Amino acid sequence: MSTFDDRENAFEAKFAHDANMQFRAEARRNKLLGLWAADLLGKTGDAATAYALEVVKSDFEEAGDEDVYRKVSADLAGRADEATIRAKMAELVAVAKAQLLDEV
Repeated sequence: MSTFDDRENAFEAKFAHDANMQFRAEARRNKLLGLWAADLLGKTGDAATAYALEVVKSDFEEAGDEDVYRKVSADLAGRADEATIRAKMAELVAVAKAQLLDEV
């Protein structure tokens, strides 16, 4: 195998790893967002965990974050405005990435 083939394989492996980490970080962010929203809704314990899972599942409706935002925004109905929810999403993606790096 040539050096070029080795480099190509390394780039493909890195791309696959990065895509997997991004998916895991977004799923973790959605779970954390769901737990945050559950707290605002007064849910605790199993109800909070179940709600967080609903938020994670809502991300599979379409590409991007809008499906998650719509779910949480509709459920919070006035308990948090758009800016607050979007800021929390941005904050939690950084927290999720840090958590994943700590697990490695």
